[in-house]
Amino acid sequence: MTGNATAAVADPVPNRRLGVATWVIAFARFLVVLDGTIMIVALPSIQSSLKISPADLNWVVNAYSLTFGGLMLVAGRVGDVYGRKRVFRTGLVLFGAASLLGGLAPTGGALIAFRAAQGIGAAIATPGALSLLVATFPEGRPRARALGLYGGMTGLASVMGLVLGGVLTTYASWRWVLLVNVPVIIGVLLGVGALDEGEPAERGRIDIPGAVTATLGAGSLVYAVDRVGDHGWSDATVVGCLIASAVLLAAFVAVQRTVRAPMVPREVVGDRGRVGANIVTLLMSTGSFATYFFLTLYMQQVLGYSALRTGLTYLPLAVGFGIAAGGVGPQLLARTSEKAALSLALALAAAGTAWFAFLTAHSSVYAMVMPASLVTGLGLGATTVVATGIGVRGIDGSEAGIGSALLTAGSQIGGALGLAGLATVAVTTTRHAAKGTAPSDALVHGYTAGFKVAVGLYLLGIVVSLVTITPFAGPRGSAGTTAKVTEDGAGELA
Repeated sequence: MTGNATAAVADPVPNRRLGVATWVIAFARFLVVLDGTIMIVALPSIQSSLKISPADLNWVVNAYSLTFGGLMLVAGRVGDVYGRKRVFRTGLVLFGAASLLGGLAPTGGALIAFRAAQGIGAAIATPGALSLLVATFPEGRPRARALGLYGGMTGLASVMGLVLGGVLTTYASWRWVLLVNVPVIIGVLLGVGALDEGEPAERGRIDIPGAVTATLGAGSLVYAVDRVGDHGWSDATVVGCLIASAVLLAAFVAVQRTVRAPMVPREVVGDRGRVGANIVTLLMSTGSFATYFFLTLYMQQVLGYSALRTGLTYLPLAVGFGIAAGGVGPQLLARTSEKAALSLALALAAAGTAWFAFLTAHSSVYAMVMPASLVTGLGLGATTVVATGIGVRGIDGSEAGIGSALLTAGSQIGGALGLAGLATVAVTTTRHAAKGTAPSDALVHGYTAGFKVAVGLYLLGIVVSLVTITPFAGPRGSAGTTAKVTEDGAGELA
């Protein structure tokens, strides 16, 4: 009786701590994803204010994505080795400082430099956020709920970036698109103490050859796909970077097979389910980022919507994403097998995106775009939660950072590939359709072709799920810890 009373008194403290930890990780994720899209709407104002040439304007966005995507794997391993909370704080401080300096930037060159620094901070903080989530929340309901909020913030941020970018640029200044990060970062830093460090890796064991080849290989790939939008796939620089990326990433794989302490430990990729979850994440990101891109163009170029109205029209997608991440995704994981949960989530995303494939130049936003957005958001939100849960399941505490980094890198690179590859499909289709149809109809033909490819990617993800996802036997290095957590009742926290 006394023991029960003591537990009842003690429970609110860990509940509050886990609540703080959840929001710290969620807001950190929100900011780094938000900054990938919030600048897009502000670009015309930035160009006018800082007199940036059209050729350099894309670097305001690309500088962020290049450093973010290129440094992801290295940052994940550094956190494992030198302390996740320390590295997480460092990334947040760098991100916040770069946001402040970028918001005050006097020239275009300075802004681009600070955007690159923001990307470095995001790369350092992002794997740390997910690995700290894994370390802080025990497997089961607490982790599923935390992953749901983390996934919900991912989808919400990508959409809210378009909304907030329009609002801040219209009613304040483009500088507030960056300055708004500073107070949020300060609040996040105050709550980092609620996070658990987790099990450290053996210190001083950084795989330098692996770090160099991974960074340069991923960076070359991100740069190449970012450049495709303006220069096409036949551009000499694009081709050269793609070749360099293939050679460097092949060298990275070779290094990982030979060094004593590889950057990506063999155990992290030794589970078929985790590998499958990473592939699904890449496919989902490729399709979803292209979907946002085509919907934005459809609303602005075909329907004539303003940037602000376009952003507000995305709210059903954000609502669907949030509902799925907070409820549908965790419930699927709790009530069905991982394979079934991931397949059902992808099927829902495919159904919503297939709905977009029937758009015409005269479709109703309220009768078609918004309902399809809601269904798509539900599918993408559930897929994010389930794939992330499978991708980090059972990873040894000392390797949570690199395991998290693999998922995030797949999402980042998949998004860039989607924008480049599916945009090429849309442009080619539009060009052929333009010969015999009105310009608006030709544009819609291109966008719907992109939606159809996205549906194909989700269906391919279902095949990958069915082939790779197998029942999980238990954590490699933490089975005892998980059992103890369950016995202690900690699984009922949060």
